[in-house]
Amino acid sequence: MKSELRPDQQILELFRNDATKEKAFALLMGEYQQPVYWLIRRMVMDHEDANDLTQDTFVKIWHHLGEFREESKLFSWIYRIAANEALMFLKKQKVRSFIPFGKVEYKLRNSLQEDQYFKGDEVQRKLQQCIDMLPPQQKLIFTLRYYQELKYEEMAEILKLSTGALKASYHHAVKKIEKNLLSL
Repeated sequence: MKSELRPDQQILELFRNDATKEKAFALLMGEYQQPVYWLIRRMVMDHEDANDLTQDTFVKIWHHLGEFREESKLFSWIYRIAANEALMFLKKQKVRSFIPFGKVEYKLRNSLQEDQYFKGDEVQRKLQQCIDMLPPQQKLIFTLRYYQELKYEEMAEILKLSTGALKASYHHAVKKIEKNLLSL
């Protein structure tokens, strides 16, 4: 029965049939739009940038879904695309502004103060500022583990890194965040 299929299987099955592709897209968006937005948002900080990157991510996903080989889980493939979009955006911001990445991060951190969409209290704001001080890859790993609550094995599939490397990176990120929280 189709109703017993997991959402990923259902999306792929609907996508393969021209008559149900629109339904596949609706299911894809319903299942992944919010988690992808928040993954990207926690990386780039700005709501408008996160919205744009989320749209770009889903355009890429949709255009390349037919090429998905099912060697990994669909959500892993989607998160990899979203993570790459966010990392490329941050890299472009650094190049575009001709300033060191740390200063781009400083600009992103300060934009959090003026962000009308950020609903956190002062503790959450400080935590996010400390997360933003992390190098991009470490920030991504921390975000996937802490906010998305992914297992190391899932993260390894998304990022194509060993679980040992991910655990070490996450541990270092936590230590940096703790240190930075004490200095704020």
